[in-house]
Amino acid sequence: MEGFDREALVAQAKAAREQAYAPYSGYRVGAALLTRSGLVFTGCNVENAVYPLTTCAERTAVVKAVSEGEREFVALAVVTENGGSPCGSCRQTLREFGDDLLILIVDTQGNIRETTLAALLPDSFSATDLVI
Repeated sequence: MEGFDREALVAQAKAAREQAYAPYSGYRVGAALLTRSGLVFTGCNVENAVYPLTTCAERTAVVKAVSEGEREFVALAVVTENGGSPCGSCRQTLREFGDDLLILIVDTQGNIRETTLAALLPDSFSATDLVI
């Protein structure tokens, strides 16, 4: 799915960010994950007073997609106030489904940085490493 609408994907991530539950950090994140079949699954971060139980926007989008039967992802747009990139846990979760994912990292002023999961998580660990 080469010719997808980047602006529409970013707009969905921005809208998802508005739903974020971030009473502790105030750092709201929205994500929109495009599947190979053309569906988009959104997610926002959901914080918890027990910080390790916080769920990131990117992983929320992945879980929603997988729970609906999707396993092939094309692109992910992530919107934060300052253009923060996906955390290590999100990178590894996304890696479970391949390393050729296009990632659009966007700040609230609309600046976009385009990268790939392979660039964000070089020399990654995957299911192929479990083969003995």
